[in-house]
Amino acid sequence: MLSDLSRFLKVDTEKQALIDDILNPPVVFHSKKHVLRAPEFDFSADLYEADACYSLAEPDTKFCPQCNRKYPEEENVCYDCLVALKPLSDRIPIEDIKANPSFKVNGANRYADFKTILTEENVEIIDEFAFNLKDYRKIIRNIKLSSLRCLDDMIKDNYVDMNDINILEKVLLFTKSFVDVDYKSYGRELGYYESQTITVDDRQTDCLQITTLIHELSHFILNEIITEVLCKLLDCERTPIVEVIAAHILSCSNFACLIDEYSAHCCEGRFTVYGYQDYSSFLNIIQEMDGEMTADEIEITKSIGNTFANSIKGILESFIDRDLLRDIKKEFLRYHVENPNYEMLKLENCQVLTGEGFLRAIWLIVVDGFKSAVMNRESLEKYYNGDNI
Repeated sequence: MLSDLSRFLKVDTEKQALIDDILNPPVVFHSKKHVLRAPEFDFSADLYEADACYSLAEPDTKFCPQCNRKYPEEENVCYDCLVALKPLSDRIPIEDIKANPSFKVNGANRYADFKTILTEENVEIIDEFAFNLKDYRKIIRNIKLSSLRCLDDMIKDNYVDMNDINILEKVLLFTKSFVDVDYKSYGRELGYYESQTITVDDRQTDCLQITTLIHELSHFILNEIITEVLCKLLDCERTPIVEVIAAHILSCSNFACLIDEYSAHCCEGRFTVYGYQDYSSFLNIIQEMDGEMTADEIEITKSIGNTFANSIKGILESFIDRDLLRDIKKEFLRYHVENPNYEMLKLENCQVLTGEGFLRAIWLIVVDGFKSAVMNRESLEKYYNGDNI
């Protein structure tokens, strides 16, 4: 079945061109240029005087909750916005902001336990796969809309001034519009995603925390896509039960794990600098497969992950625009002085599926995973009830 998808492959021209330019950079010939040099002046005395004057200025202690302009202590009102000022101490650090991201899906059914959802009847319904590209686009739009609403609420409720926060804080704030974020200070993992929470090692540099947040957020978004696909197929509400089944679908086989991991790597690569990616988790999955899939089947599986990644990148780019992307890459290069390793770029896949092929791939993932969930119902119940801890 997997090999049948090969006839639905097409080249991801944008990604292919980007990697080709890196591996085979064009030769550029530079002509000599005449440079006019301005006369040198010594402004150090003036700068010292300016600094001295500035240091005497009274520090700002208040801000306007509408326009975010800062004011000194003696001011009480912003006359431009006609609102009372608030103390700067009212602003909560981004790390401490608590959000309540919510991705709601309505349906005729509401499954409160695994016994009623994991049935042979529902296996048949999923196998019939009443799902099309219009349904898929609705899911992507719902995820975008829900996260941006949460982001807007966080900014307003916590008086966040986007001009006052650094690059890591911007990415962290955006991440919190999808999931909770926690921190760890032990172990070798940079971070991980589990149970609607991303855990990141805050001992790492800002740039590694940024790429870790993007990587793990990509895992969540793919899980959310599969969750909402299930809701559409079964005409049901989004509940924690459905979320657990979606997580099982993406982890019950090396095939699904490879899609999930490669998709996250592709998304991380979009927002960092090529030549510095860590492919270890992806390579570990291939090593564990030990001949389970042929090289061609692995490439098709990567193409499925690449196709999902394009949707996920579209969601991420609703906030991470070109300016922020440029800032992220500058931040990354500040901490990485070693030469990039382009050898690993040979692992990149530059093919995606056509619309029909992508729907077939989603069907294959969901049907196989749901059947596995039916056979492992007791394990899922234990996990859901916390018996796995």
